[in-house]
Amino acid sequence: MSTKTTKKPARMSKSAARAEGAARSERLRKAALAEIKNRLDAKPAEPAKAKAGKAPKTPKAPKPAKEKKPKRVSALDAAAQVIAGARVPMRAKEMIAEMEAKSLWKSPGGKTPEATLYAAIIREIAAKGDKARFKKHDKGVFVAPPRGKGA
Repeated sequence: MSTKTTKKPARMSKSAARAEGAARSERLRKAALAEIKNRLDAKPAEPAKAKAGKAPKTPKAPKPAKEKKPKRVSALDAAAQVIAGARVPMRAKEMIAEMEAKSLWKSPGGKTPEATLYAAIIREIAAKGDKARFKKHDKGVFVAPPRGKGA
């Protein structure tokens, strides 16, 4: 059997490695300083190569701004408007009917919009507490909380 012997590269001493690293960083520093000086003197570092036969592009005209459509009112916002104007406590189903009658909101075709509204009202009460736009009056019945200086 023959065994091949490979030579490992000779290791550089720490002081030699430090000296080599210092020399490299000094070359890079000098090159950076030269580039900065050229830029300050308005000399191009390398001449830009232009493509032959093509004219420079002209900037495009900006597109006209689109008219923004008014944002649709959510069922919860419409219900808050309805309950604020109501004098009696209301159920979610009654609020849905009132919102559609006043053209504040129309169901996008869901089967149970009153259940969705009820859940949203309960979530708002749980999340905002006293600052919610609704207050639970009885099971399934809501009122607008009193607003003003005393509340």
